[in-house]
Amino acid sequence: MNWGNLLSSKRFGLEALSENKKHDRTEFQRDFDRLIFSAPFRRLQNKTQVFPLPGSVFVHNRLTHSLEVSSVGRSLGANVGKVLKDKYKDEEWRKMFYECGSIVAAACLAHDLGNPPFGHSGEKAIGTYFSEGNGRKFEDIVSDDEWQDFIHFEGNANSFRLLAHQFVGRRKGGFALTYATLASIIKYPYPSSLSGEKGKFGFFQSEKESFQSIAEQLGLLKREGQNLKYCRHPLVYLVEAADDICYQVMDIEDAHKLKILTTRETIDLLTGFFSGKRLDSIHKTMSMVDDVNEQVAYLRSCVIGLLVDECSRFFIEHEETILQGKLVGELIDNISDHSSKAYQDCSELAFARIYRSSDVLDIELAGYQIISTLLDKLLYAVFNPNEAYSKLFLNRVPMQYDMGAETAYGKIQAVLDYISGMTDVYALDLYRKINGMSLPVL
Repeated sequence: MNWGNLLSSKRFGLEALSENKKHDRTEFQRDFDRLIFSAPFRRLQNKTQVFPLPGSVFVHNRLTHSLEVSSVGRSLGANVGKVLKDKYKDEEWRKMFYECGSIVAAACLAHDLGNPPFGHSGEKAIGTYFSEGNGRKFEDIVSDDEWQDFIHFEGNANSFRLLAHQFVGRRKGGFALTYATLASIIKYPYPSSLSGEKGKFGFFQSEKESFQSIAEQLGLLKREGQNLKYCRHPLVYLVEAADDICYQVMDIEDAHKLKILTTRETIDLLTGFFSGKRLDSIHKTMSMVDDVNEQVAYLRSCVIGLLVDECSRFFIEHEETILQGKLVGELIDNISDHSSKAYQDCSELAFARIYRSSDVLDIELAGYQIISTLLDKLLYAVFNPNEAYSKLFLNRVPMQYDMGAETAYGKIQAVLDYISGMTDVYALDLYRKINGMSLPVL
């Protein structure tokens, strides 16, 4: 693959237009700003990351997580861009490397936009509804490939749909982001039919042609013998690394604030990334403050800085392999042995003590019940639109969602668009209302 093509600033859906207005901001900075001010991004403030949304202690939600991932992504992109700018000093397009930080930062902002309410359990709830629940009855009225979209519902693919699909009353191209930013979001550049055992994929059947046009414009390589399976855009590795770094480290800090982990456990986990003189220096700095939360915050920043440097280094050293589409695994899988051991320790403890904690499991259980009920009611309404109750319910749905789509696939997608865009509080409120558990104040 060629960086001159990969860093295209062409806007999806606006290919035929050339704006006469000159901007002081670059196209990729405009992507970032467009996302920051969007309603779907704003709604992330009320979507679960891991822990239940705040009571007396404020922990991360999808919004704060996305902002932090974007900050780390900007650093990763800037590190890589600085080196590659010097490597390709004879190329006319080398100035585009200055924008790597902005591209990765924008893609990081958008990477979770398509996730439904109630964290990752929301994704599981939707997929399970179709594979094991009442949604199984729809299998016979959609194609095999379309069915795979539903039983393996994937937030990453839904993010691409949210950004690129022309919803009712909206402009062509969705957010009309640049090709480079859109491609940098797609961790799994293939459809659900090629997702394999893990069930991960990057775009729904409805966005297949959109992704193909972006891939061809950017010159993404196809996997050998696969018509619709592409190699990743190189900057995807940096977006993925930023997410890996943040969720692992920040979940440890949140668990400490919620007293799931003791201060000693937390400090031992985070200092485990360091040794020798660097560890001595860290202990010396920590001794200057008595506030344990400040000590943990300082350690967290040190760990993030270390992982950013290691992931940047590996990307730069293996840039040619990445451009050939031959890199196996993630950047975080290829850090130094010492850092990798500490990262694995964090992962194992997080799985045992954080992701299986009663508060987190309660959110998952509630999410399954709420999402399944909403799917039952809405899908019945879209397939029986002339019934009195259906009319009442459908009148409540914003017009941008095409509940009157001609195909069964389109109707189901419209319902999933609506539900996946809900915040946790909105979904819970709607669930209570349709079950007669709460009424508007008269």
